[in-house]
Amino acid sequence: MEYKTTGDASVLPDLFSDLVRCETRLYNALNDLLRARHGIVTSQFEVLRYLRDHPRARVADLAAEFAIGIGATSKSVDRLERLGWAVRAPNPADRRSSLLALTDEGVRLVEAAEETFGAGLAELVGGALDASSVAAAAHALAALRSALEGRGIGMPTG
Repeated sequence: MEYKTTGDASVLPDLFSDLVRCETRLYNALNDLLRARHGIVTSQFEVLRYLRDHPRARVADLAAEFAIGIGATSKSVDRLERLGWAVRAPNPADRRSSLLALTDEGVRLVEAAEETFGAGLAELVGGALDASSVAAAAHALAALRSALEGRGIGMPTG
């Protein structure tokens, strides 16, 4: 898709369509790769990576990061616990919530899967865009995400 001008609002529907379709295709391709090599799906990988990078996160922190409901997030964490990849510990600051952590097995899994994920992204994105295009897209999407999050747009209501 070729966009005529950056200030032309008529291109926004096409931008939206391209953005969503690219996200879906990348997500599905990485999902297939992670499942084949590590027995996990992309959503599990993303949660495991977040928990590794944010020790003592709460379910509410995950829900806010991924813009999904608390209930769905809690069920996702339940599955990770059943699989032996994450644990909940009491939150001394708030008895109504738990602090989340990866198990040793969860750490090993996310580290191995991260190599697969990175290589897959490099092949899929790097094979289609040059470095300056990747940098420009990353900058534009980070700015858009920041603006949306700053205004609380797209957060689940429940």
